[in-house]
Amino acid sequence: MSFLPLLFYLLIILFIVSFVLFIRRLLINSSAKVVHNAEINKKLDRVIELLEKQD
Repeated sequence: MSFLPLLFYLLIILFIVSFVLFIRRLLINSSAKVVHNAEINKKLDRVIELLEKQD
């Protein structure tokens, strides 16, 4: 019966590690989206400039 506390602690550690990795992945994805959106905005600004020059 002495393995139950050990199992309990291992499950807590596993939960903490997986939660930290989940949060880390969310932060990485959100920063990548910010960069991607900035690039799209630059391209759209360029397209708008070209369209305004045509008129």
